[in-house]
Amino acid sequence: MALIVHKYGGTSMGSTERIKNVAKRVAKWHDAGHQIVVVPSAMSGETNRLIGLAKEMMAQPDPRELDMLASTGEQVSVALLSMALQAIGKQAVSYAGWQVPIMTDSSYTKARISSIDDVKVRKDLDAGKIVIITGFQGMDDAGNITTLGRGGSDTSAVAVAAALKAAECLIYTDVDGVYTTDPRVVSEARRLKTVTFEEMLEMASLGSKVLQIRSVEFAGNYRMPTRVLSSLTDPLMPLEEEANSGTLISFEEDNNMEQATITGIAFNRDEAKITVIGVPDKPGIAYQILGPVADANIEVDMIIQNQSVEGKTDFTFTVPRGEYAKAMDVLNEKVKTHIGAASISGDTKVSKVSVVGVGMRSHVGIASQMFRTLSEEGINIQMISTSEIKISVLIDEKYMELAVRVLHKAFGLDKN
Repeated sequence: MALIVHKYGGTSMGSTERIKNVAKRVAKWHDAGHQIVVVPSAMSGETNRLIGLAKEMMAQPDPRELDMLASTGEQVSVALLSMALQAIGKQAVSYAGWQVPIMTDSSYTKARISSIDDVKVRKDLDAGKIVIITGFQGMDDAGNITTLGRGGSDTSAVAVAAALKAAECLIYTDVDGVYTTDPRVVSEARRLKTVTFEEMLEMASLGSKVLQIRSVEFAGNYRMPTRVLSSLTDPLMPLEEEANSGTLISFEEDNNMEQATITGIAFNRDEAKITVIGVPDKPGIAYQILGPVADANIEVDMIIQNQSVEGKTDFTFTVPRGEYAKAMDVLNEKVKTHIGAASISGDTKVSKVSVVGVGMRSHVGIASQMFRTLSEEGINIQMISTSEIKISVLIDEKYMELAVRVLHKAFGLDKN
């Protein structure tokens, strides 16, 4: 039998009744002979409640103390789940991240995992126990508790699975897998049985909220088979059926990849566009514009520099909408006068829509089909960026849902 890691999100852990259902599901897998490690999130809403309390004390809470506080949410979850399993006759033991230990760097509130010691966990598994480990947290070299940032439990689970060389990491969530696009936007969206690691990485980075991008990176780096599946099914459903449900992130392009040109349509409403107008067209100008933006810890996405006219050009890029005001302040205060730009303009009413698929490598005409489809609907493309397996366009946000629907249909994603 295999060593399997289960991860449960905050919704799955949202009440004592739901925690009892998680315990029944975990016990079913253990009864089948598998060694089981569980990584649960805090109960839904708990981390927000704790951060709210911190902000009542300090407008900008001290990061070390914030991690000390926020980490307690998962501690509650692991203890309650261990009790629920013991109540139904299972041997279970819970650990906080620092007890394993899961070692991280010292970047409070956004730490990165450096190593995981598997000795204690393996000893418990060999003794027949179910091991439950807090997600989202670890410990730095100085013994301080750290957290991995929002959604960090996904990363914890995949990292634990990699350290233990698990057969599979199962991410239980409130959706039943990865879809060709968001079913709330396109009712004909289909669940994918498999998706390649590269496609999942692109979709996570392009706004698909099913998995945290760092967890997908971890899965790829350690080639850890990871499955996204629903925790809202009957916990006592047949194990074989459950083990083959959801969407498996795979690392081998299957034989049908030639036909599956496009896997999904991703989108991100959270975009803002900034244009620096009348920039001198000379070497180093891109760095002079984007350097101060990067120093302010603002992430830049799409970038376009126009053709030079009489030694001047326009430089356009996108940033997350929540960072727009900060980026404009940086440009007006530190860049505009310094580089001699004529003006700076911006637009927060834009969205990014992307087609993703490893089949694009061996198929031509994807871009032209995408652009023709949008043109026929009167949707103007403001910016374009591409990679080997994706094409992204920036459009007016009022056309975003229409664009997703027509592209989903144009590429045949509504058909099995």
